[in-house]
Amino acid sequence: MNADTIMPLAEFTAQMLPAIEEEMQACISITRNDGLEELHHMLAYHLGWEGAGAEEKASGKRVRPLLVLLSNAAAGGEWQCALPAAAAVELVHNFSLIHDDIQDNSPLRRGRETVWKIWDIPQAINAGDSMFSLAHIALKRLKELIPLEQVIQAQILLPMACLHLTQGQYLDLSYEERDDLSVADYWPMIQGKTSSLIATCTELGALTAGVNDKTQAAYREFGHLVGLAFQVHDDILGIWGDVDITGKSAISDLLEGKKSLPVLYALEQGGEFSQRWSKGPIREDEVADIADLLKNEGAYDYAKKEADTLTQKALHALEQAEPSGSAALALRQLANQLTHRAS
Repeated sequence: MNADTIMPLAEFTAQMLPAIEEEMQACISITRNDGLEELHHMLAYHLGWEGAGAEEKASGKRVRPLLVLLSNAAAGGEWQCALPAAAAVELVHNFSLIHDDIQDNSPLRRGRETVWKIWDIPQAINAGDSMFSLAHIALKRLKELIPLEQVIQAQILLPMACLHLTQGQYLDLSYEERDDLSVADYWPMIQGKTSSLIATCTELGALTAGVNDKTQAAYREFGHLVGLAFQVHDDILGIWGDVDITGKSAISDLLEGKKSLPVLYALEQGGEFSQRWSKGPIREDEVADIADLLKNEGAYDYAKKEADTLTQKALHALEQAEPSGSAALALRQLANQLTHRAS
């Protein structure tokens, strides 16, 4: 990409990220009460603002709130009016991460110890619940910025996304114990676990811009397809990603027995990989060979083609929404980055 192509997204990001952080910090500040300082610190720690290693990397990329604001701007809105919705979706995302880390027994998140690892599981669950509550409280400020009818719609969209997210997580956890899964089982799981919140981000952006129902639906479809492509690409990185770029083990998905799209595809082929999988967990000393075997059986090419197809469908859906201005270019670029990223 040349500098002219990169400029719009870089400029919007430079403006939007500080505003997102300010909005989220204002949301979290209501937990800073006498006797609750530690709870506030737990939330601020997880969000990358406090504690050892607090820095931009510890905060994450803030992709979801950026999608809200860019969608709003591309739909003709004033993106500052969508900031409460942007903060809300990022808080929901981080609530899910706190709970995911517990469910996955993950000791690290973004290079730092996870909340449960420092404060133990009961308090980490409570911190996640606090984050969930704060996300819904964050939407209250929309009443100062947009018509009440749009606020009510936003207050319906967010809990529906949370429900779909937890349904996807249920499927993901239940799949760990099943050996009868196919590629067809994969899509409902990631639609809930990953795509639902991203679809809500782009729909909230359009909603807060005051567009009509047809345009709002097109923005939602765009986010839905981006979310699917994002997860498929994440599955690819989980097996074949460059550890020096991703910053995490590229072999963890195979070691953990994750039933990702490449794995499910190869299992359906009934070849050598399927035979090995049926014999029990993959050992660390054979991961590299298993990854090569997966690629040789077409799993990489299949997943890559699916990610590329979904990305193109997403961009087509975005065109149906008729986005305008430099925000439209930035939104297209962000979609491509999310679905072709190296980390």
